[in-house]
Amino acid sequence: MFGKGSKLYSIFRNKCPRCHEGDFFKHKISFNPKKVTKLHDNCPNCDLKYMMEPSFYFGAMYVNYAIAVALFVVVFIIAKILIGLSIFESFIAIILVSLVLTPVSLRLSRIVWINLFVSYKKKKELNSLRKEPA
Repeated sequence: MFGKGSKLYSIFRNKCPRCHEGDFFKHKISFNPKKVTKLHDNCPNCDLKYMMEPSFYFGAMYVNYAIAVALFVVVFIIAKILIGLSIFESFIAIILVSLVLTPVSLRLSRIVWINLFVSYKKKKELNSLRKEPA
């Protein structure tokens, strides 16, 4: 399930969705706004172009929205029901957790988005792709 060849492997290890070997992001997780979502132009291993078309990652906003809503619901349930905070304190908890996890959700949404469109190829298949003229 999490092994090489699955989408979850690519998503959680931040690897190229096609070869699962090249790094997807230029930098490790950072709170620097300029480094959070910087991608390589192409995969260092299989040369997959990460920006498939102009504004390709605008669709990742929808994925990020879904991640954020799920996160808000989980934090609210934990804060209100399990810990017993007031509604106001629960919303403060939601805001704090969302600020801390913003870099993670931005990166996660981008890699999930590209994994919707690109499938894993084994080394044999990648070699045959490289030999064919474009």
